[in-house]
Amino acid sequence: MRAMCQRLPAKDHQIFQRIQREGISSRSADRPRREVHRLRFLLYELSGYVYHCLPDTERVGGGFMADKTLLKGTEAMAEAALRAGCQVYFGYPITPQSELIEYMAKRMPEIGRTFLQAESEVAAVNMIYGAACTGTRVMTSTSSPGFSLMMEGVSYIAGAVLPAVFINVVRGGPGLGDIQPAQSDYFQGTKGGGHGDYRLIVLSPATIQEAVNMMFDAFDLADRYLNPVLIIADGLLGQMMEPVELPDFLMPDRMPNHDSWALRGKGTRKKHSVTSFDLDPLKLEEMNLANFEKYRKIQQKEVRYEEYLMDDAEVAFVAYGTMGRILKTTIRMAREAGIKAGMIRPITLWPFPEKPIQEAAKKVKMVMSVEMSMGQMVEDVRLAVSGKVPTPFYGRTGGVVPTPTEVFEALKREWEAIV
Repeated sequence: MRAMCQRLPAKDHQIFQRIQREGISSRSADRPRREVHRLRFLLYELSGYVYHCLPDTERVGGGFMADKTLLKGTEAMAEAALRAGCQVYFGYPITPQSELIEYMAKRMPEIGRTFLQAESEVAAVNMIYGAACTGTRVMTSTSSPGFSLMMEGVSYIAGAVLPAVFINVVRGGPGLGDIQPAQSDYFQGTKGGGHGDYRLIVLSPATIQEAVNMMFDAFDLADRYLNPVLIIADGLLGQMMEPVELPDFLMPDRMPNHDSWALRGKGTRKKHSVTSFDLDPLKLEEMNLANFEKYRKIQQKEVRYEEYLMDDAEVAFVAYGTMGRILKTTIRMAREAGIKAGMIRPITLWPFPEKPIQEAAKKVKMVMSVEMSMGQMVEDVRLAVSGKVPTPFYGRTGGVVPTPTEVFEALKREWEAIV
C-alpha cells in the first residue's frame, strides 16, 4: 500500500497520510468537506491499484463489485461510465432513463465526483458545455424529448471541438409520445439534430454487456477526436436486467491530458480560447473544413459492426440495437425454413458501415432493413446498396417492438416476391 501511495501526486499523498492517522470518518473543524470527498475518491482509486497488484488467481473483480453483477441497463451504463473515468454528470429526469440519473445521484458523491440535477435539459447541456471546456470527462443522459431540448447545446459543443458523452434512451414519438422503446431518433442522432454542419459519433449497443463496454469506448472516442459521442439505446435495453461483467476502474495515469487547450485557470501559461464563434466567414469556413477532415478520419478508422451468419447468406438483414438482437431468432427461424438469412448489425450508426453492406449486396438476393420506426436507417442502407438488389423495409412504431415471428412472416412475403 505504501508503494502505491507513492504514485499519488504530492498533495494527494499528504492527504492520504493524514487520513491514515485520523481515519476517514473524522470530521474535525479543520477538515473541509471538499477534502473529505477527495479522500473518499483517493481510497476508491487505490482500490483499483490494489486490484492490479493482486495475482490473477486472487482477483475478484474491479473496484467494489464482483465479476458478474445483475444490473438494469441504465444502472449498468451509469456504473460503467464512472469506471471509464466520468468525473462530472449533469442531467434531468425523464422516463425511461430516470434510473440512470438516480444511480449517479447516489453513487457519485460516494467517490468524490460531481453530480448535479439541472432545472431542465437546456440547463444540463449548457453545464456539459462548460465542463467540457475544462477537458474533464463529462456526460449526461436523457430520452427523446429531452435530447431534442439539448440540440442547441450539442451543436455548440461540436462546433467548439469538445469531448462529451450523451446517452439517449429512445422512447416512442413524435411529440410527447410514450415511454415504450423505439428507434425513431436515428435521424436526429446521425444527421445532426441541431443547427450547422457537424457530426456526432453515434454508437448503439444490443446487450447490456455491450453497453457497459461501450461506455469506455465512448469516452475514449470523445477524447481522441474532441467530439461529442452519442450512445443510442432504447427503453427496452434501458429497463431490462442482465448479468454483466464490469471492467476495472480506469487508472488516473491513463486519463487523457488536455492541458494544451483546456480552460483550467490561466496562471503563467498563454491564453486558451474555446469557442464555435467567428464573425469572419472565411475563418468559420476553415473551422468547418477542419472538422470535416476530422470526420473523414473517423469514417476511415472507427466503423464498427457485427456480421452474423453472412458467409452463405442469400438474404441480409440490417438492424441495430435491440432489433439486431431480436433478429437472431428470426434468422434461425428462416434457416430452418430453408431461407439462408444473415445479418449486418451496425454498432456505429455514424460512421455507418457502408462497405460491408456494399459487399453483401454483391452476393445476396435481398437486403432488408428492420427497425422500431417508420423507416430511417433504411435510407442509409439503400444508399449503400445503390439499387443492386431489392431493399425492403419492415418496422413498427410508437413503442411497439416487432416479434421474431412477425419479421419472419414479412421476410417470407418479400422472399416469395423475388424467387
